[in-house]
Amino acid sequence: MQTVETFYQKYAHLVQSLVLIAAFLPGFSALSQGADAASLQEDRLSRLASLTIDMDPSFAAGDTMEAREEQEAVRAEGPCLPLHTVEGNGGHFSVMTAYITNPAAPGELLGKPSLGFIHVDLNHGKHLEAFTITETLLDRFELGYAYNVLDVGDLYEDFNNLLGTPGAIGGHAIHMHNFNARVQIFKEGEFDQSWLPAITVGAHYKINDDLDDVEADMDAVVPGFFRNTVGIKDDSGVDYTLFASKMLTFLPRPLIVSLGARSTEAAHIGLLGFTGHRQIVAEGGLCFMATDNLVFAAEYRQKPNTYDTPPGTEDVLAQEDDWWTVDAGYLVNSQLSLAVGYGHFGHLLNHTANRGFGVAIKYEF
Repeated sequence: MQTVETFYQKYAHLVQSLVLIAAFLPGFSALSQGADAASLQEDRLSRLASLTIDMDPSFAAGDTMEAREEQEAVRAEGPCLPLHTVEGNGGHFSVMTAYITNPAAPGELLGKPSLGFIHVDLNHGKHLEAFTITETLLDRFELGYAYNVLDVGDLYEDFNNLLGTPGAIGGHAIHMHNFNARVQIFKEGEFDQSWLPAITVGAHYKINDDLDDVEADMDAVVPGFFRNTVGIKDDSGVDYTLFASKMLTFLPRPLIVSLGARSTEAAHIGLLGFTGHRQIVAEGGLCFMATDNLVFAAEYRQKPNTYDTPPGTEDVLAQEDDWWTVDAGYLVNSQLSLAVGYGHFGHLLNHTANRGFGVAIKYEF
């Protein structure tokens, strides 16, 4: 498994580019004006849901500059939601929301960047780390990146035992890049339509750094096993997503509901590669704001079955199961959020991962 130092040495140019983009491009952004006291309270709830622009139709162009400045102050003090997913989008642990992350301040083209780290213990020596960054443009666009590292535990040992070739396959942790672009085509409550949810569409390019090495080791033992027998055709692929999120305010505290669809050809979100067989799967999540700082969430992610499991390999190449998690987050302040989660991930190749635990941290500049 690569160390953090090795990662930075190998990808320093990418990190430097992201930092320069986030730090030095100026610009502009528009905010609606003014609010009375009731509107300010609604805007506070909206900030908790990470809406990127004022939704309340009572914000009128004729409101006072003092009211507008007060509204902007309330907005800036709100906790930092949404969090980051393991794939580098705004959302929960694995399921996105339609809200974008850390939008631009008034008068700026770019929002400030958000950085995150996620660790998930998948049992049996497997664990997944995600290093994430997001940046927003024009209050509508979210660019995200995630670097995933999966330690596969005893997977290669089990493969070698199955094939009777001790030591022939092994030594590769899986490293994957996720490049994300999302646009919020509708903001929540836009056009004075209070029923309208936020709606976001996205494209997500993924590339697996280590699949070629694993495939080469496997082909030395069983030629064509990955491509011809299992059906893993490529080390890169693109997911397409459509998500809607709506904050329900008729409860004593706000509840955010998110539903989405994903078109994917990825096996295990791309960590096992890409098959070329595209499927559409559903995802969803709930986020309950118990207090201004304490958040409880639940999410469900349907998984595709895009690869084949040849007879006799069921113990090392089990089909994917749907994921679900329950999470708790503490929003320390307007910049820092912490979260813990419990996950049920079903079969993960040669073992089940039904008692996984995760921790996450996100910081907004």
